[in-house]
Amino acid sequence: MKFCFLEFEEMKNRMLMTVAGSLLVAGAAPGEDIVVDGVLDAAYGEAISLQQVQTQFGNADLGEPGFCNGSEIDGVHAVIDGDTLYVLFTGNLESNYNKIDIFIDSIAGAGQNPILGNNVDVDFGALNRMGRFEDQETGEIQPGLTFDAGFAADFWMTFTGGAGKPDKKGGTSYDTYMSYADLLTDGGDTAGSGFAGPGSFGLEGSLFTDNFIAAAIDNSNTAGVSGGDQPEPDGGAGVSTGIEFSIPLAVLGHSSGDDIRICAFINGSGHDFVSNQIMGPLLSGDNLGEPRFVNFNDLDGDQFVTITGDGGGDDECFGDLNGDLTVNGADFGGLLAAWGVCGGCAADLNEDGEVGGADVGLMLAVWGPCDPGGGDEGCGDCNEADGKGEGGCSETVCESIVCDIDPLCCSAAWDQFCAQLADSNCDCATP
Repeated sequence: MKFCFLEFEEMKNRMLMTVAGSLLVAGAAPGEDIVVDGVLDAAYGEAISLQQVQTQFGNADLGEPGFCNGSEIDGVHAVIDGDTLYVLFTGNLESNYNKIDIFIDSIAGAGQNPILGNNVDVDFGALNRMGRFEDQETGEIQPGLTFDAGFAADFWMTFTGGAGKPDKKGGTSYDTYMSYADLLTDGGDTAGSGFAGPGSFGLEGSLFTDNFIAAAIDNSNTAGVSGGDQPEPDGGAGVSTGIEFSIPLAVLGHSSGDDIRICAFINGSGHDFVSNQIMGPLLSGDNLGEPRFVNFNDLDGDQFVTITGDGGGDDECFGDLNGDLTVNGADFGGLLAAWGVCGGCAADLNEDGEVGGADVGLMLAVWGPCDPGGGDEGCGDCNEADGKGEGGCSETVCESIVCDIDPLCCSAAWDQFCAQLADSNCDCATP
């Protein structure tokens, strides 16, 4: 078999279109009993969390699957089925381009808490709009959106919808969009990211990304919580439509058996104003406002939900068949060489006893280098916070590494966060 590496990118793109197209035609996500269309399927079972407070982002009452006049998260249903995570947030998303921001903790010992200010630029700087920054009025470094202890985000996705361009007859379509990004522990603009849209509502309006995330919305709910800021215990019960997505566990870097945690909330159109509609829920209260000043540790309860880690997942470098810590053309060639019935072989990524198109999809979803881990450059006093509030540290190589990750460490102050970056990226055991 001859394989031309120069033609690989073209072949990869064709495979992506073929797999995404087959999902759309079949009308179902990879799970046997779950269809990603914004409607609750029996395979989800009971909600793992319900909304406990009224919404301050408008109480939806139109009852249409597309256009909607309010936003609320009434509950969350989630399940791991084989090698895929399925999640349905019941409720509504107002068609004024409000956002639902979804953070996923899927890799033990990695991820961001709080959100950094040096993440990849996606959806017009959405992540950095919520992240660590220097307050120009005070000169102080603000930590950014901070999750509960025990939660560190490895992956982010967002979904939004609103009026599209008027057509020739004067009608206006309901358009949806989604974006996603990896959240590397130390941030950086090399993280994987992507975008899909426009779509619309229901199954026919589903969105598909190039790494096989599927998402859909049904906005027809008029039940659930009412409008206001008062407690409404289990007020989200009984809702069966909302925002739904599926995502391969390989995309999340998930290891089999590990739990997955999700924090989600309704946000303003610029990712700039956090509502009181959060999962896990608040117990009462107003909208939280500016995301960079939100600290979920200050609020009662956990503002995340947990999905038990049954199902498949990633190993140290999922899809890396030859062990060189990179998923590339050599691994793809190995997969092609094993094509067909191949029970128990390494190229059978979904472990169905056969190497086929599904395995190609999983390999393409994790294409590229694996996380190389920290460095070995030595760090002097760089792993200590500077109490004087000055930027930089004594060891120039380590200083350069850290300030490439977060420029505030040199331009503003070498704080405890910068010291932690030094610990994880420089060989601080070396004097």
